[in-house]
Amino acid sequence: MSRGTQTVDAELEKIQHASFSYFLHETNPVNGLVIDKTAADWPASIAATGLALAAYPVAVERGFMSRGVAVGRTLATLRFFWNSPQGPEPDATGYQGFYYHFLDMQTGRRAWQCELSTVDSAFLLAGALTAGIYFDADTADEHEIRTLADALYRRADWPWAQDGGATVTHGWTPESGFLKYRWEGYDEALLLYTLGLGSPTHPLPESSYAAWTSTYRWEQCYGQEYLYAGPLFTHQLSHVWIDFRGIQDAFMRGKGIDYFENSRRATYAQQQYAIDNPLKFAGYGRHYWGLTASDGPGPDTIKVNGIERQFFDYVGRGVPYGPDDGTIAPWAVVASLPFAPEIVLPTMAHLIRQVELTESDPYGFKATFNQTHPAISGNPFGWVSRWHYGLNKGPIILMIENYRTGLLWQLMRNCPYIASGLRRAGFTGGWL
Repeated sequence: MSRGTQTVDAELEKIQHASFSYFLHETNPVNGLVIDKTAADWPASIAATGLALAAYPVAVERGFMSRGVAVGRTLATLRFFWNSPQGPEPDATGYQGFYYHFLDMQTGRRAWQCELSTVDSAFLLAGALTAGIYFDADTADEHEIRTLADALYRRADWPWAQDGGATVTHGWTPESGFLKYRWEGYDEALLLYTLGLGSPTHPLPESSYAAWTSTYRWEQCYGQEYLYAGPLFTHQLSHVWIDFRGIQDAFMRGKGIDYFENSRRATYAQQQYAIDNPLKFAGYGRHYWGLTASDGPGPDTIKVNGIERQFFDYVGRGVPYGPDDGTIAPWAVVASLPFAPEIVLPTMAHLIRQVELTESDPYGFKATFNQTHPAISGNPFGWVSRWHYGLNKGPIILMIENYRTGLLWQLMRNCPYIASGLRRAGFTGGWL
C-alpha cells in the first residue's frame, strides 16, 4: 500500500467492499437488524445496525449497492425501530427512546437479559440521522426515511438516562434499574453527549458535558501528550460521524489542540508502545500494533517460551496500562487512517501481505490475531479469531471513506442536531 496513489485507492476500496459484504449478508432484510458476530444463533447488535445505516450511503456512492436497495434496507430498519415495543417490560425492544444492546435477530426483542445501552443507542441514532441527511430525494420512501430518522432521535429521553446525576449512566435494566456505571473519563461518549445536548425534545443540560470533561485525564506516554483513553476505538468511534478538525471545546482550547489531533497522538502512542514492546510479545513493532476492545484467545493462562502468559477473551485492551496479551486488531489500525495515514497505510500493507489477514476471507480483515499464543490451528501467525464483528466492519468502511472523501463528515456537518449539540458543549471555530 506504499505504492502509487491509484494502487492505494484501489486497495482501500477493495477492503471497504469486503467489509461491506458483512452488512450485505449478516443482516435480516425484514427488520434491518445486523448480527453482532458471525457465530451460530447470535443476536443482533444495535451499534452494528447503526453502523450499517451509516454504511449504506457509502455503498451507494461506491457502487456496492443500488440506491433503491439501500433505501429498502434503510426503511426496513427505521420502521422496525419506530414500531417495535417501547416500555418497561423485560422483553421489549427499548424504553424511553433507547434500545437494548442486543436484540433477537428474528423477533427484535431483548436478548440475554442485556442492558438498555445509552452509548449503543447513540450509535444507532447517529446511523439513523446519517440516513436522514443522505436520502434527500423527493420520493415517498426517502421522505419517510427522513421522517422516521428524525422521530427516532427526538424520542430519546436523555435526562432520564442521567438518573438524577450529573453525568449519563451506561444503561438500565427492568430487573434492577440504572447501572451503577456512568460515562466518565474520555471515551466514545463524546458522540453520546453531543447527541444528548443537541436534542430538540429532551436535551441534556450543558452542565452534564462539563461534568463529563471534569473527569478527563491528560497524560504523557510513549512520546505523546494527550487526553488518555486506553483502547484505540475510544479515540475513533465519535470521529466516524463528527469532523473534529479545527473545532474545540473549553478543554481542548486549554490544551491548544483539537480532538482530531488528540486521536492522532493516541495512534502514535499505540505504535510506539508496540515498538518498545515492554511485555515482549511476538511480532509487535512498527507495522504490528492496534490494541482495542476485541476478541482474544483466552481465557487461558499458559507457559510460552518459559514465561507464564495470561490470555483474555473479549476485553478492552489498551495502551499503556493494558490489559495486553499480545492480541492485535487490524480494524483498529484501519479506523485510525484519517488521523495518521503515514503510519496506518504501511501497517495495513504489512497486515495484508505479510500476515495475510484478508486472504480467502469474504469479509476482509480477520477480527484479531495473536502471534504469542501457541494456537493449535498450525497457523504461522498464531491464534486467529474465528469470528467477524459488525462493530469492527463499520468503522473500517466509514473511516476509509472519511479518509478518501470525507463523506460522513460532510453529511453530518449538515445535521442541525450535531451542530447544536457541539455548540451547547462549548465547541467553536472551524466549520461550526
